[in-house]
Amino acid sequence: MEKNISYICVECGKKISLKSNKWKCDCGGLLNLEYEKIAIDFNSLTLLNNNSLWKYIDSMPFDKNDCWNEITMGEGNTPLISIDKNLYAKSDYYMPTLSFKDRGAVVLVSMAKKLGVRSVVADSSGNAGTAIAAYGARAGIDCNIFVPASTSNKKIKQIEAHGATIHKVPGTREDTAKAAINMVENSNLFYASHIYNPLFWEGTKTYFYEVFEHFKGVMPDVFIIPVGNGTLLMGAYIAFKEMLSWGLIHKMPKILAVQAENCSPIVKAFNKGSYIVEQCENIGTLAEGIAIAAPARGSEILKAIRETNGDIIGVSEENIATARSTLASKGLYVEITTGANYAGYLTYLQKYPDLKEKTVVLPLCGAGIKSS
Repeated sequence: MEKNISYICVECGKKISLKSNKWKCDCGGLLNLEYEKIAIDFNSLTLLNNNSLWKYIDSMPFDKNDCWNEITMGEGNTPLISIDKNLYAKSDYYMPTLSFKDRGAVVLVSMAKKLGVRSVVADSSGNAGTAIAAYGARAGIDCNIFVPASTSNKKIKQIEAHGATIHKVPGTREDTAKAAINMVENSNLFYASHIYNPLFWEGTKTYFYEVFEHFKGVMPDVFIIPVGNGTLLMGAYIAFKEMLSWGLIHKMPKILAVQAENCSPIVKAFNKGSYIVEQCENIGTLAEGIAIAAPARGSEILKAIRETNGDIIGVSEENIATARSTLASKGLYVEITTGANYAGYLTYLQKYPDLKEKTVVLPLCGAGIKSS
């Protein structure tokens, strides 16, 4: 049966049809997603032939025989690797485009295809743009991808390989977003944004379903989550609320979030006890994937961290680089931004020594060949 899906404004509560091509409410509020979800029966999943994230279809905004079948590349079901005592890494760089952004991109692009969209606009620091371009190619959708001019050349070549039109924007990540939004507003094209479109999180939430399966129906105590625009963190928050409502867990795991010290607006807001994130100055960071000076979902990110009794810290450039090298010495070659995740864990160990005795999972978000 067709699921009744709509956007809902976080400010005024207005429901908006997916067919409207809206990326925000007329009141200016951002959009979340509303539809009836069926609780996942994790005990029956082993009987399925599908090992991709689409085995969770009952809790996703599609039906079993929808157009996603033509677009999927088997994304999901990434391995969990032991790093240190009680510390595990979920290797999402095993994805088709070598980053966790495939989780959200396949859902967003599949819905665009279902809505009859022929051309989309997206802005990205690299990985989301690559994922949108790859799945867009499979869906037969033209993609305009806006990236900062400073984006890694390897990521730009990967986007180009999928046939997308690249728009390099001088200046900050925020300048890139403004340029993309300007094109959307002047053309009325579909905005395939991993920030503004909540369909993206319907893919990233599956990361946490998979971890629940890895641990045989038990959630770990803590998730280390990198935060730029918060696409993985928002997926976590959705998954935790769903699983609580289904009675699968009885409390939310703790979110320990990580930003680069040189671009950490959410850290500053959290430490001040604020509920609003103010734009900061990005003084430059190796972690380009989380270099977001003005996160659009800042207030929602703060709420999610606080509701899990979590925390957020910044990590130094030196520690990011060192952590990346340390992971490589353990056989895990990751992009520089992912180095921030392990650096964050090591920094949290100093702040919370008992973390060593907790079960902790961190993401390996992107492959090392994406960075220099």
